[in-house]
Amino acid sequence: MNGANGANGHHVLQVRDLHKAFTLHLRDGLTLPVLQGLSFEVGAGECVALVGASGRGKSTLIKCLHGSYGVDQGTLLYRTADGAVVDLAQATPRQVIALRRQELAYVSQFLRAVPRVAALDVVAERRLALAAPLPEGTVFDEPLHDQQLEAARAPARALLARLNLPESLWLLPPATFSGGEQQRVNIARGFVQPARLLLLDEPTASLDAMNRRVVIELIREARAAGSAIVGIFHDEEVRDAVATRCIEFH
Repeated sequence: MNGANGANGHHVLQVRDLHKAFTLHLRDGLTLPVLQGLSFEVGAGECVALVGASGRGKSTLIKCLHGSYGVDQGTLLYRTADGAVVDLAQATPRQVIALRRQELAYVSQFLRAVPRVAALDVVAERRLALAAPLPEGTVFDEPLHDQQLEAARAPARALLARLNLPESLWLLPPATFSGGEQQRVNIARGFVQPARLLLLDEPTASLDAMNRRVVIELIREARAAGSAIVGIFHDEEVRDAVATRCIEFH
């Protein structure tokens, strides 16, 4: 399961000798190896597609990179925008949260959002999180917050429109949306803030042909802007359109 080196010598991500297994406690502690000695690199402007049958560890890798899963062995060396190198396998929760807020984005197959929050604000929240925090002890400034929220909503509106989500839905919570509508909110949230490392787990699942084309355009634009992308694309047409190379999972 080794991929070739990235075309760019200045790597954003270097995965080295990654191992991950799951313990099945309901099966007498049976250990299920998933990732065994995986190594690859991703440079700025690359889109590396993870290819292989279901159950081979592709989504597990994405979740390890996102910090949702711990790893058993190996390093996940991520170079930040300011040149610092962080081992995502050893990063503290505080470091992971900061990276997710500023440089790392993840589009999964499923929308996870706070209940009763409007779709527009689900997307805008990622931009709002980048607003400068108030000094400790400062009284909440409602006009400033409203100003920051409105500034964050502007790119959110643009993306939701581009993804053809009806404007009548923007102020509604997405819990009752169709699968395709929820996925478009999910994609907008992932792309609303440029990401240095972009993780995509079947981003076009549940989408029609028109919106698949929009996602292809968004991925190409992210590559052109210098994002390093790791993705799972079961749709071969989408994969062929966006991937610079593939890593086979056997």
